[in-house]
Amino acid sequence: MDRSQAARAARPFGMGVSRRAAPVRGGGARVGARAPSGRSRPLSTVPRLIGSLLAATAFVWQRRRARIMLLSALIALPVLFGGWVLLRHSSFVAVQSVRVSGVHGPEAQAIDAALVAAARHMSTLDVSPGALRAAVAPFRVVREVRAVPHVPHGLSIEVVEQLPVAALQVGGARTAVAADGVVLGPALLSSALPTVNGYSWPGAGQRVRDGDLLGYLSVLGAAPSPLAKLITRVYTGPDGITVAMRNGLLAYFGDATRPHAKWFSLARVLADHSSAGASYVDVRLPTRPAAGFPAGAGPTSAGGVGSTGEQTSAAESTVAALAAGLSSPGGAASSPAPAEPAAAPSSESSSSTGAGAGSPAGESAQTPATPGGEVTQGSNTPGG
Repeated sequence: MDRSQAARAARPFGMGVSRRAAPVRGGGARVGARAPSGRSRPLSTVPRLIGSLLAATAFVWQRRRARIMLLSALIALPVLFGGWVLLRHSSFVAVQSVRVSGVHGPEAQAIDAALVAAARHMSTLDVSPGALRAAVAPFRVVREVRAVPHVPHGLSIEVVEQLPVAALQVGGARTAVAADGVVLGPALLSSALPTVNGYSWPGAGQRVRDGDLLGYLSVLGAAPSPLAKLITRVYTGPDGITVAMRNGLLAYFGDATRPHAKWFSLARVLADHSSAGASYVDVRLPTRPAAGFPAGAGPTSAGGVGSTGEQTSAAESTVAALAAGLSSPGGAASSPAPAEPAAAPSSESSSSTGAGAGSPAGESAQTPATPGGEVTQGSNTPGG
């Protein structure tokens, strides 16, 4: 078989017989040879994709059942989407019942009315948290708004507030300030707020930056509700951060660390009948609080006050109420005011948030009084 017959036989199989090119005389380039290229020519994928799509369409169109299913899907998808959009804004799921929780203080009614008015323009399938936040934006006391819809017509709104804990005084001006240092403005001032002094404050809605002032606010923010109402002033004295009560009692906190544990320790001291008449309580070490008395005075003995059983019962009920307040999820705001000791002239009582509530009620071992008129007590104070 010659070379031409072999070429004709191999052509249907894509094969060919190579022919050796004759050398070009003079060492020049071979005529018709392809010049070498630095990179290969990329294959375009768009024509391939279009071809595959056309082939798939032709395949489906040739089969009657597949063609019906394709047409049904193309018609049903827009109809279903349009129906969903109409249902989201229809009266079938319009918000009609709004329940607002978590609002307190003088602006509670205004906040409630603003949230209800904004919610009336929504549906339970289209709740807009941004619109709710915009409705309460003028109220700086609102920190966060959470909404939970209840199909078909209910909406629950929970408001997280940053209530004022102190009145910041700079010169002759006063403004309310929250525990995290956010300035709330003078509109939220009240006579019940304790006073803290500062050198300057930023604009309303911004945060103070003074480190000492933030320490005062941290201590006040951890104060239980019954004791918070009795605080008049917080300042830095020789013993560090000092909290002054309305009846003249001073509480030495030292610094702003472990504020919940220190408040709990203070509450245990005040719940003990022997602390009646104390001029100060040192809780810089929460596990070993100390009550100090004026010159010539001392701790009240059990026999001179009343029945030992009644005093023990009153102290245990007070500490039990404090422990219940500590373990409650709502913290100080939700804890009930504890019962006061029957014979203690001091009217302070306490509960706290965030600290552990594992201390047994009435567990306080009194040690003999020190020469300086100071009584130290050991307690199982939670580390808070």
